[in-house]
Amino acid sequence: MKGPLFYSKILLFGEYGIIKDSKGLSIPYNFYKGALKSSNNLSDSAKQSNESLNRFANYLENLQSEDLVLFDIKTLKNDIANGMYFDSSIPQGYGVGSSGALVAAIYDKYAQDKITVLENLTREKLLKLKTIFGKMESFFHGKSSGLDPLNSYLSLPILINSKDNIESTILPTQNKEGKGAVFLLDSGMVGETAPMVQIFMEQMKNEGFRNIIKEKFVKHTDACVEHFLNGDIKGLFGHVKQLSHVVLDNFKPMIPKQFHQLWQKGIESNDYYLKLCGSGGGGYILGFTEDIEKAKQALKGHKLEVVYNF
Repeated sequence: MKGPLFYSKILLFGEYGIIKDSKGLSIPYNFYKGALKSSNNLSDSAKQSNESLNRFANYLENLQSEDLVLFDIKTLKNDIANGMYFDSSIPQGYGVGSSGALVAAIYDKYAQDKITVLENLTREKLLKLKTIFGKMESFFHGKSSGLDPLNSYLSLPILINSKDNIESTILPTQNKEGKGAVFLLDSGMVGETAPMVQIFMEQMKNEGFRNIIKEKFVKHTDACVEHFLNGDIKGLFGHVKQLSHVVLDNFKPMIPKQFHQLWQKGIESNDYYLKLCGSGGGGYILGFTEDIEKAKQALKGHKLEVVYNF
């Protein structure tokens, strides 16, 4: 048995901000993917996945009572007993949606009366999917917006206008010859979502921090989304630089220590600007540059993956 492929995602803008109603923009990233498979002879990693799926199935069984979604639990448990696992190249703890792809795959195969990608996806349907996915994914993170699985399930860019207003969107056409790029920088370490979100929630109790989020972080995030979708590169980079600054000043615990200086260097030199990819704490860091060759020189010795060209 082999199920359909589900891809990783990148939240280009909106990390943490979307918890506080900023705009957000999430795009599928087809470089990494995963699918449900079965085998009688499981490798160690497949065995681990199989055991995790078993715990997840018990969690989903309890979710049934909330009248949100029904699963064919009997078939799911039967498939798990017969060696089903999630075969995935998506790195875990890297901010590119490893659990999101798994949630999408399980919903796609076992949800009853599921909302499909082929129907007319009204705002109500998108919100319902996001709510279902949020509940499902909170098994892995403690709290989830449901956005990662939604992106993985639909394989479309998602524009978040606010908590209750989301829509699929179209990105400006990439300029493959362009010098400008969005890239992923590998921090070389795994990040965990739950502790990072906890730090953020603690900081939100502080009025000064709340004001910075509202007046600076959300403002620049919203502007970045607008400029990116309108293809206004000049406007985009002005706000990405500001956003990078706000994150370095106020989200230090989410940035691995050895990258603080590199982050600052980008802001000062204008060769590149860094921002969080997902919750931070490790995994990937997102980078924006108007000249990818310059950025590669400035970040020599680090692993870069280009995601999008301007």
